[in-house]
Amino acid sequence: MDLRQFDTPRYLSVLPLFNALQPAELQRLAQGCVLQRYGRGEAVYRTGEPCEAFHVVVTGQVKLHAISPAGQEKVVELVGPGNSFGEALVFTDKPCVINASAVTDSLLLGVRKETMFGEIAREPRFALRMLAGMSRRLHGLIHDVESYALHSGLQRVIGYLLREQSGDGGEGVSTVSLPVSKATIASRLSITPEYFSRVLGELEAAGLIEVDKRDIRILDAQRLARHPMQ
Repeated sequence: MDLRQFDTPRYLSVLPLFNALQPAELQRLAQGCVLQRYGRGEAVYRTGEPCEAFHVVVTGQVKLHAISPAGQEKVVELVGPGNSFGEALVFTDKPCVINASAVTDSLLLGVRKETMFGEIAREPRFALRMLAGMSRRLHGLIHDVESYALHSGLQRVIGYLLREQSGDGGEGVSTVSLPVSKATIASRLSITPEYFSRVLGELEAAGLIEVDKRDIRILDAQRLARHPMQ
């Protein structure tokens, strides 16, 4: 992709956060955006750094992650194309509390803090959309905490596969293409990579899935959903 030919206003117009803005508003917002490539493993920002923008993933995949004093990594969220991250951080006027890194070669659109504040002052509807987006992310994090506390590792893996499957989840074969490594998915689910692989092997032996590298075919979604109770 030639960055010089990237139509930022048009791209912004199809995002849920900005699709109600008028062309003049989109043009003004685009002037405060920065398009930047990140290589695999490259940091977008680190804990303790100032947060001067929030980002939208145009292509690629970004992980939000924490690092323990012992160097262990915990993946908090995986952010794919068309989704944003860091909105809440720009409101706090405090350093970043989490790390963000590109999992694959990625193209990100950064929306500067001052630009976002300017649009909020001009258009209250924009503020409501920002709040709605942050509320969805908070709801997702609460769901994650509930899952870690109440669901077994097996149930978490099955829940992930059912959420990420292509198709409507009804009868027939559907596919989950892992966007990142199994180790990263395991960290996201708060299990070890070895346990994640073992669960996939058990589900495959039970005739519920077929594993082909990063492609996981769900042979019967209804049976898979019932599996922990069988």
